[in-house]
Amino acid sequence: MMLENGGKKPLNIAVVGGGLVGSLEALYLARRGHNITLYEYREDIRKTPQVKGRSINLALSVRGRRALKDVGLEDIMVKEHGIPMSARMIHRPDGSTYSIPYDARTNQSIYSVGRNYLNSILLKESENYKNVTRNFNHKLVETNLPNGELSFIKTDTKEKVSVKADLIIGADGAFSTVRRAMLKQPLFDFSQQYIEHGYLELCIPPGKDDGFQMPPNYLHIWPRGNFMMIALPNQDCSWTVTLFMPFVNFRSIDSESKLLEFFDKYFPDSVPLIGEKKLIQDYFNGSPSPLITVKCRPYHVSDKALIIGDASHAVVPFYGQGMNAGFEDCTILDQLFKKHSDNLADILPEFSNTRWKDAFAVCDLAMYNYIEMRDLVTRPSYRLRKAMDDMIFWFLPDLWVPLYNSVTFSTMPYSDCVKNRQWQNKVLAVSLMFLGILTFILLCFYRR
Repeated sequence: MMLENGGKKPLNIAVVGGGLVGSLEALYLARRGHNITLYEYREDIRKTPQVKGRSINLALSVRGRRALKDVGLEDIMVKEHGIPMSARMIHRPDGSTYSIPYDARTNQSIYSVGRNYLNSILLKESENYKNVTRNFNHKLVETNLPNGELSFIKTDTKEKVSVKADLIIGADGAFSTVRRAMLKQPLFDFSQQYIEHGYLELCIPPGKDDGFQMPPNYLHIWPRGNFMMIALPNQDCSWTVTLFMPFVNFRSIDSESKLLEFFDKYFPDSVPLIGEKKLIQDYFNGSPSPLITVKCRPYHVSDKALIIGDASHAVVPFYGQGMNAGFEDCTILDQLFKKHSDNLADILPEFSNTRWKDAFAVCDLAMYNYIEMRDLVTRPSYRLRKAMDDMIFWFLPDLWVPLYNSVTFSTMPYSDCVKNRQWQNKVLAVSLMFLGILTFILLCFYRR
């Protein structure tokens, strides 16, 4: 493998968390010639069944694709595995449907990819680097971040393992142990918010011909105001169906008859697709999981520790940007390693100082998109605004990029996506006001 650090002395880096972001970051750093040790609390995901309660498929978009391209894995995920979704397919309560393209101008798509498959591909790729070591069943129990020291317990043997590293990278998820240690550091700001809605995963199996029971190249949505259901296609022609709903609603459905009555009322076209027996089994065998948003800063401790991905900015899943934002963390960090020639004293503070605004922005965007997906998308005002955005984008693509396009199909910083939307809102408001005044003047003129 061609290494990219210019022959400098390699750093010994401990990456805590062998999930999507941690395993990708290990690849980026290995390509720069550093010695990487990956520590994962769970067993090797390639040898275990799907973890219940974790979404089994994700939406891959431009930011994530760019990161995968950097490590040579984009084609595998997009061309060989991912299922393109070019539009939302909206399911009305009466069972009728209509589609809303994501990008009517250039027909770009997001891709449904399997979480386990992608994680497995990243881990498998790391085996091509002699400077990457993978340790599974390692639970982080003690930290001394300013000194670069970690202690783990092997969950299978109960043996204690002590580690000292030049750099610790915490990619250990929304409930990060590395971030918890950062709470002890002066001036570390942290907030978390649980929303009132939880989620429960169901499944539409393949049809009798082993094919898809619904058109596959769409993200299917059943918006119902205060709750919704979505479905993403899987490689085996099944669908991962996720019901998002307030916990109080989940608790109220406590019998098979109430469940069937609820689905017959709000999602009638889904019942024959799932099957009554399977619906009852999947619903009552599972339990709704909570959704959390995490904001914090700074992301580093001196030149010894850094958190990325959900550990630094956990988002609710409604913009499909959790994985993509985490992958973008890895891309930005790689750019900083190149810019500062692997000097951690410059890299880590710059990452913290520049990334937090975009991390906060994507957290807020994800919350907004939930309201859009479950409620606004059904309103005429939403469809009118989208039509106006698409029309202006068609004629002025360099000037007017709709919010969803800028977030999903570009690498524009998330905070700039928000500012761009605010500017567009002002332009439209002024234009409509001017049009209204002009119309009033013309009416007055012709009545004279």
